[in-house]
Amino acid sequence: MDSTSSGRAFLIDFSNSLAEHVELAMRAIVAVNARVRLPSTGVHWSRGVVVTAAHTIKRNEDITATLPDGRTTPATLAGLDLSTDLAALRIDAPELPVAELDDGSSLKLGQLMLAVSHGGDIGHYTSLGIVGGLGGPWRTWRGAHIERFIRPNLAIYPGFSGSALINAQGLVVGINTAGLSRRMPLTIPTSTVRRVVEELLRKGRIVRGFLGVGLQPVRLPASLKRKLNLASQNGVILLSLEPDGPADKSGLLIGDVLLELDGKTMADVSDVQDILAPEYVGKTVRARLIRAGDLVELSLTIAERSGK
Repeated sequence: MDSTSSGRAFLIDFSNSLAEHVELAMRAIVAVNARVRLPSTGVHWSRGVVVTAAHTIKRNEDITATLPDGRTTPATLAGLDLSTDLAALRIDAPELPVAELDDGSSLKLGQLMLAVSHGGDIGHYTSLGIVGGLGGPWRTWRGAHIERFIRPNLAIYPGFSGSALINAQGLVVGINTAGLSRRMPLTIPTSTVRRVVEELLRKGRIVRGFLGVGLQPVRLPASLKRKLNLASQNGVILLSLEPDGPADKSGLLIGDVLLELDGKTMADVSDVQDILAPEYVGKTVRARLIRAGDLVELSLTIAERSGK
């Protein structure tokens, strides 16, 4: 076999392999009809549970899912979380295969990826691309923790949000969304999806803490650090207080500089967000701060954030 024939055979095998992976993934990909125009995509995550992008859910009732064979079945909203842009729905489709998942720990920049989506009456779509961006843990603009930053570099088709990102083995490594960034599509890794969906199925929402403050990192003058014998020169300054919010009720004032909460150093806004994790809701913590050049300590009770 000459090099031309060999190259042609390789391309044919490669193309057929991609098509097989897409066909395998499509069996667990549905369309979620929960908004006026185009549906979003949903992944049959576990038996009777479909995961999609929360920002595409525009109603709580009369939701349906279009199955891969074109049949439509009712879907019930189990819960949604706009902070991670994830929603869980329950369906009764015992014959529908469950998606095969991968934790994505072996992902590398430049690896080939496929997005598989469902556009409802117009059927499935797929897009071939690469892992264009990859990083460590990050927070959404609403403060939610995402275990890994994944940016797919591929074309976006109708119903992209809620679609599956699959790897070269045909396994789902995450849920795609255009709802967490105005500038680029992102993929929510399976580890995050699993954690969030489990809580949505239990409680219908994600419990997060609330202080009712506007914050900004600040670097303290060296003279003040020496005067107060501080270990760190960093803190977060209170720029705003929500009336009758937890911080306001606890006696915090605009201009206070938070140094510690619950014994943990507050050097950045992200440090405060860590204290707003579910396990802290309802807990009273010690706040150490600077007010008018002096150290002050007070108790602060973390409330539950209302809404989605």
